[in-house]
Amino acid sequence: MTAAPRRLPAPPPGGAEATGRGGTSEGTTVKLSALLAGHDHHVLRGDPDTPITAGACFDAHRVSPGALYVAVPGHEEGGPASIGPALARGAVAVLVDGDSPDPAEPAASAAAACAVRVADTRIAAALVASRYYGEPGRHMDMVAITGTNGKTSVSYMVESVLRLAEGSTVGVIGTAGSRIGDDLIPMPRSVLTTPESPDLQYLLGCMRDHGADSVVLEATSMGLLNHRVDHTFLDVGIFTNLTQDHLDDHGTMDNYRDAKLRLFEGLCRHAVVNVDDPVGAAIPAMMPGAVTTYALDAEADYRATDLTIDASGTRFTLHHDGRKYPAAIPVPGRYSVANALATIAACHTLGHDLAGLVGALDRMPPIPGRFERFETRSGTAVIVDYAHSPDSLEKVLATIRGFAAGRVITVFGCGGDRDTTKRAEMGEIAGTHSDLCIVTSDNPRGEDIEAIIDQIVPGLEATGTPFERFADRRRAIARALDAADPCDTVLVAGKGSEPHQVIGDRVIPFSDMATVRELAGGSGGGGV
Repeated sequence: MTAAPRRLPAPPPGGAEATGRGGTSEGTTVKLSALLAGHDHHVLRGDPDTPITAGACFDAHRVSPGALYVAVPGHEEGGPASIGPALARGAVAVLVDGDSPDPAEPAASAAAACAVRVADTRIAAALVASRYYGEPGRHMDMVAITGTNGKTSVSYMVESVLRLAEGSTVGVIGTAGSRIGDDLIPMPRSVLTTPESPDLQYLLGCMRDHGADSVVLEATSMGLLNHRVDHTFLDVGIFTNLTQDHLDDHGTMDNYRDAKLRLFEGLCRHAVVNVDDPVGAAIPAMMPGAVTTYALDAEADYRATDLTIDASGTRFTLHHDGRKYPAAIPVPGRYSVANALATIAACHTLGHDLAGLVGALDRMPPIPGRFERFETRSGTAVIVDYAHSPDSLEKVLATIRGFAAGRVITVFGCGGDRDTTKRAEMGEIAGTHSDLCIVTSDNPRGEDIEAIIDQIVPGLEATGTPFERFADRRRAIARALDAADPCDTVLVAGKGSEPHQVIGDRVIPFSDMATVRELAGGSGGGGV
């Protein structure tokens, strides 16, 4: 049983940006002119030497006295229309976009505020935030992971092997929040998987000042497209794979691919890429001489063969530089081995001992919400996994099919206000690999739950697999557990370790694993 994570001191009420370097109570003071030095800008009014004492901020309601307010067009919690409220909260300077109108003084109290125009506020904000916190990425080994699937798993693996093999202190930024080792860094709920650049640089400064040797972060496609990762001085960028997802954001797979590839267009010093994936196979040409490859099938610098998969994990042989290393990970599946290869290649590229890294793999703790296992009193195996795309759902189900002794029962849904084109496809995948499907809600957000299920059902019906539908996710999980025999396996897919459901404008506490444990009577073991 792992100890409950501790929490570092919370940021002040104004938000993370209100703290100084590394989150200390003494604010850092830097002149605006120094933050923008060398970056093309035009002072519209005020003193360019205005001291910035509370960082930069996109969200008007999180501004603290002494902050630089960045008026990002279209930003949900800010933008040019919120300059007045930002100044009223104490912003001493404002950055506006090249396409934004000249901001009139919206409040008498803002007469002394400096207003500066830049071509792109997001690009400028990344530079400003990095400089404000002392370019923290330069002081740690920096690893960023992009790809449709595997980002969170690889980030946990990188952290685990460095801690186990080297005793390193590792900062982690991603889907499950931000922490330094076991210490959580409290951030507002609105902070994204790849935080906006002011939040990201604050977190990096905090990690540096709390002794982190390395940082591993998830670089989402929108995070890369919107310049959140700029000026983080990445040592290694990892590419895992590209499959259909996020078309609601990008429109086409080409746009989605191009957003991912921004990581390898000057943002990282070295790349570690999966050349089993055609997009990954094209990256070496983008960074000649600075790419390390890994694969299960193709020729690569790091390869895996002789995979043996069962419910407890996967054993394999690692090949590198003409040598073989017996290896094991406590997670079943080919895709888990691919994640392990990415981890080993990245950490070895950073200079860590390969044999020690391989030896740490099979001692890794479970990754919350990623093939997380539970066994009921009656012997039913339950697996909770974040799989929420067609590719990830298919890989998880194919892995389970490889060792399941009885039937496979799958509980899943599709998120609302997201790519609708994958819903029927996920229904077909679930039906193809399952003996019974329970279709339910998965963060419906602003969409009607029953309407989302209606779009999943045609794919299920095409397979002929029996299915039931329950809009209430708790009832769906209860039904799956009730229907399962002792030798069956129940997969609860889609939310992983998420601690809530988003229904309309409500954020409701809900954990898949906690619900499984409660419904199963709180009994069971950690493995199947």
